[in-house]
Amino acid sequence: MKGIEFRPKLFSTLKNYSKETFTADLMAGIIVGIVALPLAIAFGVASGVSPEKGIITAIIAGFIISFLGGSKVQIGGSTGAFIVIVYGIIAQYGEKGLIIATIMAGCILILLGLFKLGTIIKLIPYPIVVGFTSGIALTIFTTQIKDLLGLQMEDVPADFIEKWIAYGKSISTFNPGSLLVSVASIAIIIFTPRFSKKIPGSLIAIIVMTGVIYLLRTFTGIDSVETIGDRFTIKTSLPGMSVPKINWEAIKGLLPPAITIAILGAIESLLSATVADGVTGDKHDSNTELIAQGAANIVTPLFGGIPATGAIARTMTNINNGGKTPVAGIIHAIVLLLILVCLGPLTKHIPMACLAGVLVIVSYNMSEWRTFRGLLRNPKPDVIVLLMTFFLTVIFDLTIAIEVGLVVACLLFMRRVTETTRISVTTDEIDPNLELDIALHEEHLMIPQGVEVYEIDGPFFFGIANKLEEQMIRLGKRNKVRIIRMRKAPFIDSTGIHNLSNLCRISQREGTSIVLSGVKENVHEALQQAGFYELIGEKNICSNINEALERVRELL
Repeated sequence: MKGIEFRPKLFSTLKNYSKETFTADLMAGIIVGIVALPLAIAFGVASGVSPEKGIITAIIAGFIISFLGGSKVQIGGSTGAFIVIVYGIIAQYGEKGLIIATIMAGCILILLGLFKLGTIIKLIPYPIVVGFTSGIALTIFTTQIKDLLGLQMEDVPADFIEKWIAYGKSISTFNPGSLLVSVASIAIIIFTPRFSKKIPGSLIAIIVMTGVIYLLRTFTGIDSVETIGDRFTIKTSLPGMSVPKINWEAIKGLLPPAITIAILGAIESLLSATVADGVTGDKHDSNTELIAQGAANIVTPLFGGIPATGAIARTMTNINNGGKTPVAGIIHAIVLLLILVCLGPLTKHIPMACLAGVLVIVSYNMSEWRTFRGLLRNPKPDVIVLLMTFFLTVIFDLTIAIEVGLVVACLLFMRRVTETTRISVTTDEIDPNLELDIALHEEHLMIPQGVEVYEIDGPFFFGIANKLEEQMIRLGKRNKVRIIRMRKAPFIDSTGIHNLSNLCRISQREGTSIVLSGVKENVHEALQQAGFYELIGEKNICSNINEALERVRELL
C-alpha cells in the first residue's frame, strides 16, 4: 500500500549497536523481566484466566511489541487497565469470545497505524482518559475484596453495586489469615523502595508470603489461606497455537468490546511511549507502534494470551535501569519464558490474598486521585465528561463509558466552538484602521442605506449558520443586500454550506441579495464544488470588502 510508513526501532538501533549497549540492555531486560513476573500473574488471575496466561501474554506480546514497535524502550504486556474489560468478556462470551475479540482489536490497531491515525488517538480529551482510568482502578479494587478478606463466596456478581451487596452478606465468613497476608503484602510493597530501588516490592511480597504460607502448610497443617494451586491448574510450558472459528455472528457481537480493547490499548501504549520520550529525549513513531500493538494482539491470543499494550511502569523500570534499545524488551520476554519453564511449578504456592494486595497497590497507583481531584476544579463541561466517564465505567462497563464519553466530549467541543465563533453586524461605516482586507487609501467605507454587513469570526459550520440566521431574524429588517464577511472563517463544512444555501434561498424569496466577502481559498473551493455559484452567482463571491461594496452598488 502506497504511503505506508512502518519503521520498527529495533532495526535502526542495531545499525550502530555496541557491546556496551548490549550490556546495558541485558541488565535492564533481566530486571524488567523480574518486575513483570508478579504483575503478569496478578493480572492474569484478576482477569479471570489462569496465572500462566498472564505470563504467556507478557512473553509473546512483550517480544512482538519490542521487535516491531516504534519506541526504543517500550515494554509490552498485560496491564491493569484491561482487567475489567477482559473479565467482562469472559463472563459473557467465555475464553473463546475473548480470543476473537482480542484478534479483532489487533486488526483494528493495525488499521489505525496503516491509516496514520496514531496522532489522532492522542487527541482524546484528558478528562475521558482520567475518568475511565480512575473508574478501572476502583473496579479492580472492588474485584479483589473477596481474596483480600478471604470471603467464602461461590460466585461474585459482575455488577459493581451487586458485588458490594454480596460482600456485605458474606462478611461473616472473612478469613483473618487472608486479611493478615494481604495487609503484610501491601506493607512490604510500600516500604520496599526505602531499602531497595532495584528489586520490586511486589516480587519481595510474593516471595516472603509464599514462603510463610508454604512453611505453615508443611509443618503445621494450617491451610486456611487459599493459594493459586487451590484454584487453578498451572501449565509450565508455552501452549500450541489454536486458531478459533470466527463467524459473522461472533464478529457482530464482539465488535463493541473489540473496539474498546483497541482504543484502550492505543491510548495506553501511546501514552506510555510519550512519557518515555520525555525521559529519554527520543521520539517514537506512533503509527509503527500501533501496528506492533496490533500484531501482538493478533498473535498472543492464538497461544491463550490476553490483550496487551505498552506498560508505563515496566517501561519506566526499563529506562531507569539503563535500557537503550528494543533488545532490552526482547530479553525481558526471554527471562519470563525461562522463569515459566524452570520455576512455573512454584507459582501454585502463591497466596491469593498476596496477589490481592499487589492489585490493591496497582489500583491505587492507577486511580490518579490527585489528578482527578484537580480536574474537578476545571470548567464545568470537563467536570461533566470526567464524572460521566468515571461513573459509567464503574456502574456499567468500560465499553459504554468510552462510547458515551467520546460522544459527550464531541458535543461539548462543538458547543465551545459555537460559543467562540462571534457574529457582528455593521450598518453605517467600516473603519479601515481596524481592518486587514481594505485598500489603504480608503479613509472610511460607508455602507449604503438598506445594506447590512455581517462578520463571522471563527469556523463556519452548522451551529454558526443557525446563529447567523437567528441574528438576521432578530434584527427584523428586510434589507436589499446583506454582505457576509468570511475573512476570519478558516473553514466551512458540508452542513454549514447546506444551511448557508438555505439562508440564501430564504433571503432571495424576501427580495434580499447575498454577497460574500473575504472568502478564503479553501472555503471558496468548497463552495464552488457544492454548486454555490449557481445559487448566488460567482460575481457575488468577493475576495475583500472593497469588491463586495462595489458589487453592492451595482446591485442597488
